Amino acid sequence: MKRLFHYLIIASTVFLLSSCGYNQFQQKDEAVKAAWAEVINQYQRRADLIPNLVSTVKAYTQHENQTLVEVTRARAAATSFKITPDMLNNPEAFQQFQQLQGQLTSVLSRLMAVSERYPDLKADQRFRDLQAQLEGTENRITVARQRYIQAVADYNILARSFPSNITAMIFGYKPKASFTVDNEKTISTAPAVNFNKPDQAR
Repeated sequence: MKRLFHYLIIASTVFLLSSCGYNQFQQKDEAVKAAWAEVINQYQRRADLIPNLVSTVKAYTQHENQTLVEVTRARAAATSFKITPDMLNNPEAFQQFQQLQGQLTSVLSRLMAVSERYPDLKADQRFRDLQAQLEGTENRITVARQRYIQAVADYNILARSFPSNITAMIFGYKPKASFTVDNEKTISTAPAVNFNKPDQAR
């Protein structure tokens, strides 16, 4: 009889957890983590392109040291920022991360504008390859961010809705940070890297 009662308690607990969204929290939390990992992957891809880009631009320019220094510093700041598992639950840390990435986007825009003044640089095949890779990466960043925003929205709706908000409170599922409207405006003005060149495969 005791064993049967024990089984009934377990079955009731499983049923209650399922009906209150526990399993959904597991799924949506994993979806947010996967989407975030892709955002980080694409930002790292961009960071990896910058040293070669700076080196190529430097070889053709003589009076743009300040811009090159700013790009290098912005990259260093963005890549040295410590990304922790708790960051998605820390709005302040998340905001600092997106500000650093936004600053890097801004200085890259200035660097590409500088390049417009150097015809020999624009004609260099290595530079053209790098600008094509950068353009493709910026597009991937935008897509990855959009997917992350949607994943967080789905998760946060679950975390704030009744009765799943009770499950969230019991198990510590807090709403997660997302990109701000201002930062979305920044990302919508990504570096202009297409100098009227023919379409290239990404």
